[in-house]
Amino acid sequence: MSKKQIIVICGPTASGKTNLGIKIANKIDGEIISCDSMQIYKDMDIGTAKPTIEEQNEAKHHLIDFVSPDKRYSVSEYKKDAEAKIKEILKNNKTPIIVGGTGLYLNSLVYGIEYPDIETDLKYRKELEQRVEKEGLDKLYNEAKKIDNIAIERVSSNDKKRILRILELYHSTGKTKTELEIESRKNEVKYDYKIFVLNMDREKLYDRINKRVDIMIKNGLIEEVQKILKKYKEFPTAMQGLGYKEVVEYLENKTTKEEMIEKIKQESRRYAKRQITWFKSYKNAIWLDALKNNNVYTILEEISEK
Repeated sequence: MSKKQIIVICGPTASGKTNLGIKIANKIDGEIISCDSMQIYKDMDIGTAKPTIEEQNEAKHHLIDFVSPDKRYSVSEYKKDAEAKIKEILKNNKTPIIVGGTGLYLNSLVYGIEYPDIETDLKYRKELEQRVEKEGLDKLYNEAKKIDNIAIERVSSNDKKRILRILELYHSTGKTKTELEIESRKNEVKYDYKIFVLNMDREKLYDRINKRVDIMIKNGLIEEVQKILKKYKEFPTAMQGLGYKEVVEYLENKTTKEEMIEKIKQESRRYAKRQITWFKSYKNAIWLDALKNNNVYTILEEISEK
């Protein structure tokens, strides 16, 4: 029995995934399942480039705006929720369209990875946080590199959340993140994922990213962060998100506004570069020039061949 086909539209930040996903959804009576680790959070709209109300009215979206910023949300939870939505959409005779750029979330689906839902050792995490303050993140990055040099290749040297995760997993299980992933890929993948990657000339992409950051600031990103800080007491991961942690530093008078804006742009460009590298690992993916007008038709042709 052939597997049901699931469309995936991924790519670096600011490459136009949301827009293309909506166009495809309207052509094939599909529904969109977000694959974005920041758009899951409530009240975090501007800095996450969350689909607007108008865009959500154009096509049904799932797994956005449903997790409180003061809660943790794991990759294993995403996999469970996303597969439940896929099942529900297929049951209604519609086509699921996975749209987003979070590589770990996407890997959990396309490779059928069962990430172990390991309970966080809060005492150990606090120790790591204190070490970051005293010794600097670089030292912990180098420790993570010695433990798991494969996993660290995909992690930026200033990505505290993922550096600490590598250390935490090893501390809790005695196995590296890479070893755990290899073990978890033994399950058969449930669906036939047809992956399309949006990309464009690097300079054009970086220009789009810079402009998007300017628009976010103009649209009230700083004010959004201020409201969130007032509303919630804890931020296990939300405020470590790109664009948010830089604004927090600015609000704490650690940087100037100009430095904050430039840092968000720089980190967003670096993130886009890492995303492109990540998506190159999908051997059967079809790469599309994001600036071309025929991408909708290309996707429709490819999926109709099935």
